[in-house]
Amino acid sequence: MATHTPPTAPSAPQPPGAGGPPPPELPAADVDRWRAEGGGMVDLLRLVQGLGPVAAVRLGPQPTVLVTGPEAVQHVLARHPDRYVKRSHRARILVGDGVLSASGDAWKSQRKLLQSQFTGPGMRRFEQRIDLAADRCADRWAGYARTGQEVDLAAEMRHFALDTIWRALTGHPLDDRSADELATIGRVVTALPVLPADAVDAQAAVAEELARIDAVALRAIDAARTGGPGPHGPGLLHVLLDAAADRAEYTDRLIRDELVTLMVAGHETTATTLTWLYLFLDRHPEALEGALAAGGPESPERRAAIQALVSETLRLYPVAWLLPRHAVEGDLITGYRVEAGTDVLVSPYLTHRDAQLWPEPDRFDPERFTAPGRRPAHPGAYLPFGIGARACLGLQFAVRETTALLERLLPAYLPRLRAVPPGPVFDFTVRPDGPVPAVITKR
Repeated sequence: MATHTPPTAPSAPQPPGAGGPPPPELPAADVDRWRAEGGGMVDLLRLVQGLGPVAAVRLGPQPTVLVTGPEAVQHVLARHPDRYVKRSHRARILVGDGVLSASGDAWKSQRKLLQSQFTGPGMRRFEQRIDLAADRCADRWAGYARTGQEVDLAAEMRHFALDTIWRALTGHPLDDRSADELATIGRVVTALPVLPADAVDAQAAVAEELARIDAVALRAIDAARTGGPGPHGPGLLHVLLDAAADRAEYTDRLIRDELVTLMVAGHETTATTLTWLYLFLDRHPEALEGALAAGGPESPERRAAIQALVSETLRLYPVAWLLPRHAVEGDLITGYRVEAGTDVLVSPYLTHRDAQLWPEPDRFDPERFTAPGRRPAHPGAYLPFGIGARACLGLQFAVRETTALLERLLPAYLPRLRAVPPGPVFDFTVRPDGPVPAVITKR
């Protein structure tokens, strides 16, 4: 991929108006041609990235700056999140004021409450629930292997991930009724990029689906409030209800929003990652055999090799492929001047496919994460869950659940794919374009 060497940053900080060089701009003729040819957003972003690690394009009244270089990525997301803020989230119609879309002091308060639940002692109480969900999925696959029934791998991974987050939230395994109703979440997520721009019209377009999701959420809230904890203790929903006892902002509506946020973020992304991984392993069986040969069952060596499979999948298809921010004040990003009011797009997808950082970037190669010196050292070069203050809350949870499932499935079962999706779809996540039909066989 072509690169552009930015001007040397000044030796001492300068105010944005003190003559710092502007970011490179994409010529308007190229934008016109892109529009005329019906190119997608990813095509445009690749074109802009060719201008360098910080590049600009004017698509409307305000300039948009694309950030892909590791140093610039770290500057925006990790070092100066107060200058580059998250504004309204495209998923707000679904998640409301949950932590994913909240901002300012409300976000800080909500994030603080949930953060402790996904680290240290908080994570330990989820381990049994994750293992039980993985066992349940493995039992289903044993049945599929006996009967030869064709299944959709993408649907299987969604069911596992939804069962896992449901146990974490409620303390109960996912029941069939809730599973059927919560499948609606996937339909709303898929519809988000094409909903009307007007909020009222968008709400009306998915009103029936949102009503079903609300019904499940409110039923879960009522059950947690009146029925006590689940068989393995209280869940995250009980933490939210406890917060409501002395924090007025935790109304039933906000609790609903947090519950739906955690369901969306906690299963769509994990399911997509697992589906991509199985598609890669179908094309690269040597990667699977190498991971299994790294060590015995439950050994640290095998676990590390399986985690490398997941890490490489996340490099190619990160959980958050595009992170939009808004510059609330003027700034210099690695020597480039960015004016207040500029929209800034950080793209982990493009950073992860930069040939200067990742040689042969489009090749699936899990050894990047096991062989010394293969992975770039800069923290801004690999960010599948984001970095900085707004990095994904559930990173540890996601790693633990994907590893737990794969440790059970990979040594025992081999899916024989009947068809492969034609490519990716870039919306809320980067997902395969279509189902992944397969027959499960025993190894």
